[in-house]
Amino acid sequence: MTTKAVLWDLGNVLLDWSPAYLYSKLFASDAECRHFLDNVCTMEWHAAHDRGVPMAENRIALIKEYPHLEDAIRAWESGFEQMLDGAVDGTPQVMDALAAHGVPQYALTNLPAEWVEPVNRLYPQMRHMKDVIVSAHEGVIKPDPAIYALTEARLPHAPHEVVFFDDRKANVDAARAHGFDAELFTGKAALGDALESRGLLVSA
Repeated sequence: MTTKAVLWDLGNVLLDWSPAYLYSKLFASDAECRHFLDNVCTMEWHAAHDRGVPMAENRIALIKEYPHLEDAIRAWESGFEQMLDGAVDGTPQVMDALAAHGVPQYALTNLPAEWVEPVNRLYPQMRHMKDVIVSAHEGVIKPDPAIYALTEARLPHAPHEVVFFDDRKANVDAARAHGFDAELFTGKAALGDALESRGLLVSA
């Protein structure tokens, strides 16, 4: 099997992202921060943004239910850059090396529309991506099989020719079920090994 391209997830593969980076600064205690993220701005609530629901629309009901937390709820959109702690160790260098070797790179990301611009601005490696499939633009999120079918249609490679890295097992399993050569992202060492084994990178 010949691997011709790399398909990247972004969150916690390139972007070191956690809402707690922001909300630990907005709340007086870790317990308050955790309660907010577990019960108010939850990941289930956030999934609507990944599906394309505008943040301004999705927060209306939440603010009505928790009016005393309006500022914190609104910060989910305005404070995105404070949810980031730079890049995941090693990934930018790998992306740069692949680009230098002429390996085509793409991205498949569960990402709200409001965060596309800052991601492109803050992460120079996004310039290496020949195409980026953004869930909010398509109205479907990983691990829905439909987004892998859409990705196959967008990429000029057969799924088995594309190695996909994602930090969530469900997304990796769904990609494999669609025929992609998918690997669970666990860090730079395993990433380097996976790319070397496929002949895309050679260790120095």
